Amino acid sequence: ANAGGFMDLCRNTDFATEVTLQPVERFHLDAAILFSDILTVPDAMGLGLSFVAGEGPKFARPVQDENAVQQLTVPDMNQLSYVFNAVSSIKKALNNSVPLIGFSGSPFTLACYMVEGGGSRDFRLVKEMLYRRPDLLHRILEINAQAVTAYLNHQIAAGVNAVQIFDTWGGILSDQAFGEFSLQYITQLINNLTKTDANGNPVPAIVFVKGGGLWLEKMADCGANALGLDWTVDIGKARQLVGDKVALQGNFDPFALFGTPSSIEAEVERILSAFGHGNGHIFNLGHGIHQLTDPERVKDLVEAVHSLSKAYH
Repeated sequence: ANAGGFMDLCRNTDFATEVTLQPVERFHLDAAILFSDILTVPDAMGLGLSFVAGEGPKFARPVQDENAVQQLTVPDMNQLSYVFNAVSSIKKALNNSVPLIGFSGSPFTLACYMVEGGGSRDFRLVKEMLYRRPDLLHRILEINAQAVTAYLNHQIAAGVNAVQIFDTWGGILSDQAFGEFSLQYITQLINNLTKTDANGNPVPAIVFVKGGGLWLEKMADCGANALGLDWTVDIGKARQLVGDKVALQGNFDPFALFGTPSSIEAEVERILSAFGHGNGHIFNLGHGIHQLTDPERVKDLVEAVHSLSKAYH
């Protein structure tokens, strides 16, 4: 309410810093996650982003025909300086107490919103373009890959300690299409990411594909340091599939937070034991937290993870 709107909140350095720090201070988390949105990049491309109450994001100028696709260009990163300013501000406020994770949407997930003009139930327009005019979709994805690469590299330069690529809608694709229209571009951008920070410390890249459990072996070869898992995957079997190539993150069903403290603790124990002993496990939700979640249950989750995970180190 004070900021005036969601994107105003993202663009205000002080507010973005405060929102990033709140959960870390409240729940004693082991990392902070930049407060921003995956649609900042297409917004900077001039597509006219707005957030409609009760409906979510909308683009005034969706990319739905050949002319719109041809006009698409990688945005000037100065248009996203508010994100990099927030990173610098957050890093200063954290004072190296915990790492800061930056992020972006994947090229394909951004394309979904850009072509559909917002969220979608069936993604008919983007999938129609995929099958009718794959050349147009490939051009969008190439532009997006270049833009996301520049965007994440600027975040790294501003101080984030790791970056995560969210392919929220990769799971809507067929097996063949996922490789051609999503994973190919994720791999390309990871290859072009800055691998170390200004002090020479490694900056890991995390890839999350919602509904991507079928493709874990392929994804483990994309150059990422960690793969995010949704809740549909057996994390023990996932570990067997990927071996030591990547760490694994996520897997806890966000709706399990609507359970009781004891059921949350039991689910934490189940996931920890399924992964087993050793390194390479980042405990996290298998997707975003639901807005109606009781914050006290989040506290129960964090305490359970910190307590129970000691037996598996």
